Amino acid sequence: MKPVTAAKKLGVYLPATPQDFQSGELTRTAFLELQANPPEWLAELRRTGPHPRPVVAQKLGISTSGLARAGMDAALTTAEIKALLETKPAWLVEERARQAAVREDALRVKFDKAAKEELRSKP
Repeated sequence: MKPVTAAKKLGVYLPATPQDFQSGELTRTAFLELQANPPEWLAELRRTGPHPRPVVAQKLGISTSGLARAGMDAALTTAEIKALLETKPAWLVEERARQAAVREDALRVKFDKAAKEELRSKP
């Protein structure tokens, strides 16, 4: 497995990983071992970051597109994420509201689809 794929699956920011991880291929067995028994560097990266965009977005409760709209494409540490959540800049409040509306709409579509299926199945 390529390092970029392994980092993505492990939820870590590749440039923050050790050089030997970045430069070598990973076997499936080695990858599973990292998941089951993470070394200290992996546990520390997961705990304090820097975190990749998908993880940052998830921790902030917004989409990766929302990060891009806000110009926040850089990897952030856990402390930086906590600071953003505490200060609640206007862009974050707006993106969280947008994300909540998207989730609400997706739920509505799901229920509408289920109701239509139920109507079709009745004789």
